[in-house]
Amino acid sequence: MLRLWAELPGLERVGRGVALTFDDGPDPDATPAVLDALAAANIRGTFFLVGEQVEAHPKLAQEIARRGHELQAHCYDHTHHGRLADPAPDLWQTIEAIFKATGVAPTHQRPPYGRFTPASHRACLEAGLQPVYWSAWGEDWEDLAPDRIADFVTRDLSDGAVVLLHDSPRYGHRPSAQATAAAIPLIADALAATGLVAQPISSTRA
Repeated sequence: MLRLWAELPGLERVGRGVALTFDDGPDPDATPAVLDALAAANIRGTFFLVGEQVEAHPKLAQEIARRGHELQAHCYDHTHHGRLADPAPDLWQTIEAIFKATGVAPTHQRPPYGRFTPASHRACLEAGLQPVYWSAWGEDWEDLAPDRIADFVTRDLSDGAVVLLHDSPRYGHRPSAQATAAAIPLIADALAATGLVAQPISSTRA
């Protein structure tokens, strides 16, 4: 993975603060709970949205934006880029779905499974988007308890960290993403203890 990231570079860290990012939504399973937890902690995050999920739940995508969070592009249906003969239509379908539902034009893209291919990386750049990876994660695609998710995040928490979390279980290995929402207060406490400020990813660039 790290060699691939070196060959196809993307944003792994930000210039200041911490970016809490959420992949795979919007999803009624946990996106509302994640939004409520972020509001309680006074944190604005970044949501990397899946096109088919936006089309299925447009009002939820709108609610993410209404609450002051950032909407960015993930993919259309979470197909690994290596399985796409031409990745550009997948990206443009995603951008179109987000814009049609919310009026927001994404400026960043994180690929599914954190893996661009040369062709999808080129398509991302040609669309004028910033490729994004991460530098800390909650490993919350697995069925983990909230304290375990928070532990994975906080062990790599530092100034400039890009934190990967998930607000949907749809493409992972767990029945629900509610544990991620429950982990947010624990992560917020860790941020407060270290004096780190969480902001949307585009607000934390140097």
